Amino acid sequence: MILPIVAYGDPVLKKVGKDISKDYPKLDDLIANMYETMYGAFGLGLAAPQIGLPIRLFIVDAEPFAEDDSFTKEEQEAFKGFKKTFINPKILEEKGDEWPFNEGCLSIPDVREDVFRKPEITIEYFDEDFNKYTETYDGLIARVIQHEYDHIEGVLFTDKLSSLKKRLIKGKLANISKGKIGIDYKMKFPNQKKKR
Repeated sequence: MILPIVAYGDPVLKKVGKDISKDYPKLDDLIANMYETMYGAFGLGLAAPQIGLPIRLFIVDAEPFAEDDSFTKEEQEAFKGFKKTFINPKILEEKGDEWPFNEGCLSIPDVREDVFRKPEITIEYFDEDFNKYTETYDGLIARVIQHEYDHIEGVLFTDKLSSLKKRLIKGKLANISKGKIGIDYKMKFPNQKKKR
């Protein structure tokens, strides 16, 4: 089932997510719905707060990058079949020199900005069957994970921009929260005027 994606301005996007247990109600359905929602919006990742749930869960599928010729063959190989569910994740370490990459977000459509992140992370998490992993990722996969991880920490990529950049996109962000935007996937806008 495709769920509406929560737009910029909704308080849930600013909450730090809570850990969940394997008894979380209808967890399998929730994860399946999140994948369906993400694919429906042509996203590479989706975090639970983006569908209104302040819990520590996000999904990533980097497969679309595997078709992108702007990446090296090696990078494209890494993206192939990279599909994972992260439950109760904890980034243990981020290292290397920060590098910029143009990021966007399903909750903030039509806004893309360069964000600086460290290139390598080590993360501990549970998969959908509650098997525990500690893994290290780098490059673009690390970045997608960092972006989604920020969501469960109540952080948006726009929070990482300079104050000048923030001022320049302020009007756009206000319009997104009011639903004054053309999008081709289901969204829920916190400041949309109710139609009479």
